[in-house]
Amino acid sequence: MSKKSAGAFISGVLLGSAIGTVTGLLIAPRTGRDTRQLLKKSADALPDLAEDLSTSVQLQADRLSESALRNWDGTLARLREAIAAGIEASQRETLDLRPSKTDVAAESRPSVPDHQL
Repeated sequence: MSKKSAGAFISGVLLGSAIGTVTGLLIAPRTGRDTRQLLKKSADALPDLAEDLSTSVQLQADRLSESALRNWDGTLARLREAIAAGIEASQRETLDLRPSKTDVAAESRPSVPDHQL
């Protein structure tokens, strides 16, 4: 299970527990006084539940940001290597395409055959 889906799973479990508790209390065959007491206890527990959920989400966010930074650093290093290799290949190709001195001298000679001179 990936880190992202683990965080979503934990959040879903906590939210489902809260909804299930409220639904169970409302449907349960208790007297009004007992139900109100249970609802009060549940309401009192909500801040703790919200804090736990917030902490869980924050931990997941921290892990994801650290992972994203590591991935970015690796991508940036590969990009720098690719750019350096491209510059080097371009320089080699430029040197290969430059005419040598003998090629320049041969091209600068007149194209008139020797027997016509």
